[in-house]
Amino acid sequence: MPIHILSEIVVAQIAAGEVVERPASVVKELLENAIDAGATNIRIEITGGGRQRIRISDDGSGIPPHEVELAFQRHATSKLLSADDLSSIETLGFRGEALASIASVSQLSMITRNMESEAGIYIQLAGSEILRKQTVGAPVGTVITVENLFYNTPARLKFLKKENTEKRQIALFVSRYAMAYPHVRFVLEQDGREVFRSSGSGQLADVIVAAMGLDSFKNMVEIKGHDAQGGSRPEISVTGFSSVPSLHRADRNHITLFVNGRWIQDTRLSYAITQAYHTFLMTGRYPVAIVMVQIPPTEVDVNVHPTKAEVRFRDPEALFSAVQRAVRRSVVELAQTPAMRSGRFGGLGYTPNDWQTWEASPTATAQRQLGMELDLHSAGQYTRTPLKQESYRPAADEIPEGIGAPAKPRTLPILRVIGQIGATYIVAEGPSGLYLIDQHAAHERILYEQFMDEHARHEQVAQLSLDAQTITLPSADAHLIEDNLQVLGEVGFTLEPFGPNTFIIRGVPALLANQAPDEVLAGIIADLEAGTSPGHSSIEEKIVTRVCKHGAIKAGQILSADEMQSIIRQLERCKSPHTCPHGRPTMLHMTSEQLAKEFGRLG
Repeated sequence: MPIHILSEIVVAQIAAGEVVERPASVVKELLENAIDAGATNIRIEITGGGRQRIRISDDGSGIPPHEVELAFQRHATSKLLSADDLSSIETLGFRGEALASIASVSQLSMITRNMESEAGIYIQLAGSEILRKQTVGAPVGTVITVENLFYNTPARLKFLKKENTEKRQIALFVSRYAMAYPHVRFVLEQDGREVFRSSGSGQLADVIVAAMGLDSFKNMVEIKGHDAQGGSRPEISVTGFSSVPSLHRADRNHITLFVNGRWIQDTRLSYAITQAYHTFLMTGRYPVAIVMVQIPPTEVDVNVHPTKAEVRFRDPEALFSAVQRAVRRSVVELAQTPAMRSGRFGGLGYTPNDWQTWEASPTATAQRQLGMELDLHSAGQYTRTPLKQESYRPAADEIPEGIGAPAKPRTLPILRVIGQIGATYIVAEGPSGLYLIDQHAAHERILYEQFMDEHARHEQVAQLSLDAQTITLPSADAHLIEDNLQVLGEVGFTLEPFGPNTFIIRGVPALLANQAPDEVLAGIIADLEAGTSPGHSSIEEKIVTRVCKHGAIKAGQILSADEMQSIIRQLERCKSPHTCPHGRPTMLHMTSEQLAKEFGRLG
């Protein structure tokens, strides 16, 4: 094929691929234009996950009539005039590519009226070609409707995610901009149903409650930091909210960063926030944070990537330190002031008086009595029902695994319980030495295999709730639950939609009857966000793993000799007794030879 110059339409469609990756990209670009136009009310309406239609209405300044056609030309912008202006960008948009890129891959119409104009302008385009333009009556502001996205680029359509995945991404973008601009009222409607609304009160706390729910906000602490170091160091302001150590997630996706009102992705700043929780969170757990950084525009380069999600800083070390100090200070101050939050200690440290109060609390009393109240000869089987305390000594070759279930083949040698260490580990003796068993991991494995066996036999037991409980989720999380209602139902969860992003919990798996269902669902949502992973054949299996984790006995629970022996007997018959469903070891084994060597009895 000879060398030739591409047509303007093809060039526009190629360029659009850098800016418009998916429907959420369209929403992002149009939201930025609305915010730059000074809008205080923005309404987003989505149909079919954004592929069929995206409509964004705002009450911003609008576009003058003589500039309407120019706005759809590539590199047409009102945000800068020369290259020198790139060093001090204060607007969200500046490239002049968004409208041109969106129009090149969709059927677009716009009604806009400038505040100085007596009438509005209606313009209709298809694949960048203007089909219609006329004067219409309209209020001040702009309404842009994008239909049939990627209708002329079928290759792009093949790579779009599922409709609900696009809905979640759009909901995430809208909630992020609502956090960055709390004085703007945002309304998001998807397929005729309102899923998000911010009040426009100017208070970040109000937006966090709307986006993440009141329960999450109750477990967050405010961040306030200001570095005015002078000299060569920039003036940096760090504000926002971050979670108490009891609220954490399995990945960094719940750390949201804004620089000068722009949502960004920055690994170093995310790491700075995580490091602020050093010694406060377990390895592999991350906080939930919304952090706003204000820095002189000359100190940040936003002209790095077409999507403007990545930026560069002139002094990254100063910014890293400022963010880490601000978050750390908030967490440490919380640690010095213990307080009860949602029934749990939100702080990190306890004074003697706090400890005495805890020791005398009903929760602590019940925990001390666990050894007297719970018999595990059918570990986790209908744990909501108190069982009689009685000596349990099953025959070595016949271990009951539930009502009517046949005995399973042995996978471990016969073990004899010796005792318990730290209310966490069971010490047992076997024919080949000493075994130290993690009671939580072992019980997880037992429950997991029991749960999967029952599910395979369609015998899953659900515990119906006498008092229906409601749970309100962020819109993105609500979509995840909606996508997986059938799978959740198959493992014992009975959930019914009840208003925007709200569900009624009618029932839970039987072994979670005494657990807080909202905490279990929070963990399940985290698993659903991560999708399937190696070792899990399906989302359903991940949900079962999460259920078993919450249903298993915890470290710190004192067990009777009969309960410990019951766990050992059932672990001996598990298919994979050496690891829990998450892959952690359930036991450590020291052979008789190793013991003899340690005591110098060999040779």
